[in-house]
Amino acid sequence: MIYIPSSNFNKFFNAIISGLSMMVVLAVILNIWVTSSTVKQIYYRSWEVPTEDVALILGTSKYTRDANNNPFFKNRINAAALLYYKKKVKHLILSGDNSLSYYNEPMDMRKALIKLGVPDSVITLDYAGFRTFDSVVRCQKIFGQSKVIIITQRFHLYRALFIANANDMIACGYAAEAVDSNIAFTTLIREYFARCLVVVDLFILNKTPKFLGKKESINF
Repeated sequence: MIYIPSSNFNKFFNAIISGLSMMVVLAVILNIWVTSSTVKQIYYRSWEVPTEDVALILGTSKYTRDANNNPFFKNRINAAALLYYKKKVKHLILSGDNSLSYYNEPMDMRKALIKLGVPDSVITLDYAGFRTFDSVVRCQKIFGQSKVIIITQRFHLYRALFIANANDMIACGYAAEAVDSNIAFTTLIREYFARCLVVVDLFILNKTPKFLGKKESINF
């Protein structure tokens, strides 16, 4: 058995506690930065949203892990259709994950919007929106849109708009209807840490999207 003097153990324990405390404080500061710098760019009423040419809808799975309909997905689709019918946008970019043959967020969003009567001619699919970071940056660099309305839930908009601001885009957000907190709890926890990660991606790692490729034009 290895004997560790109590004084050394106390120093080690205190160092661990101090390190964790600093990480928590840093995470809080980064979250405050991300949310406070973008909160005024978010709209909650469709009639207050500025009229723009393009809206970017951020993807999510159509179904939950237990095979139920995903309310995040449904509410984003409804929000996008509403802005289109209110003539707040002319064109919709649907950006999401298509990394697996049986999983296609952009196509699922397209089908859902067409069911609501949105014409296919005003829809562009971005199959390489693997992360929020990729979706926002590709909107600018691939689809040539530096002025855009981003559609997703409020908690997600803070990070998306932060990315847009860091890339000198003129962006605002339209908050899709919120989801019951019991359902959204784990998602909200992940988002808290994702805001910290996006600061690292933008200002330390200088990350770029996983795929860029050729530019695509959008005709209105």
